[in-house]
Amino acid sequence: MTNALTLPIPSALDSLDQYMRTIKAFPVLSAEEELDYATRLRNNNDIEAAKALIVSHLRLVASIARGYSGYGLPQADLIQEGNIGLMKAVKRFDPSRGVRLVSFAMHWIKAEIHEYIVRNWRLVKIATTKAQRKLFFNLRSMKTGSGSLQPDEVAHIARELKVKPEEVLEMEARLNGHEIALEGNSDDDHEDSFSPIAYLEDESPEPSEMLSALEEEHLETTGLANALSSLDERSRRIVEARWLKPDGSATLHDLADEFGVSAERIRQIEQKAMEKMKVSLAASAH
Repeated sequence: MTNALTLPIPSALDSLDQYMRTIKAFPVLSAEEELDYATRLRNNNDIEAAKALIVSHLRLVASIARGYSGYGLPQADLIQEGNIGLMKAVKRFDPSRGVRLVSFAMHWIKAEIHEYIVRNWRLVKIATTKAQRKLFFNLRSMKTGSGSLQPDEVAHIARELKVKPEEVLEMEARLNGHEIALEGNSDDDHEDSFSPIAYLEDESPEPSEMLSALEEEHLETTGLANALSSLDERSRRIVEARWLKPDGSATLHDLADEFGVSAERIRQIEQKAMEKMKVSLAASAH
């Protein structure tokens, strides 16, 4: 069995370069290893098995997050939000369906990143004036083709919407930032590549429809309830908002605004709370 458990889970908010180097140290699980870990998690709520599933797919999250860099939001935050989606996918994953986790997880990773971008468009500097916001909402409908804007189109749109040509080009780049190449970059190391082209989407119904009851089952377990009760009020609020909300997780920035501290401070509190819960869950399992 691949020993993925001996390495700590990194945070993209510390140092993005170091994070990218670290996640390449986590091996990709074979189908047999993935099935074993997923079965242990589903049947025994094995936290270490969940960790192995998560760390082996961190490269997938980073690959997807790169496709959203044109939105002007911090890459580290995009990765962190994608990692939340990955954790949700691992929590809901049913190995008995015969589908690889990567196919199942892509939906949850993208959904979490999408939600974060929608909530944080106010942070994009280009959309700070009324004219620029008008550009954001009208650019796609004013384009005459599916390719890149031609110089005459740029000049026409800039005149119509009363913005600079440079702003038209920058907004176009941002709006196109969500597209993900099916094949990896030519300079990617083959062994480390985690390109979507290598995987097929599951043809079965949408995962959340099949497994909607799984989250409630986990929330009702005694072990989780005891672990939550071991936290102080603020830590418990952060964990519940980030992990246990039925309608989606709160972002680091949402909670930073709520408690009047930085997003980094929220991340630190969350990390300490999760470590404390991990100890509590391990104790209850024995």
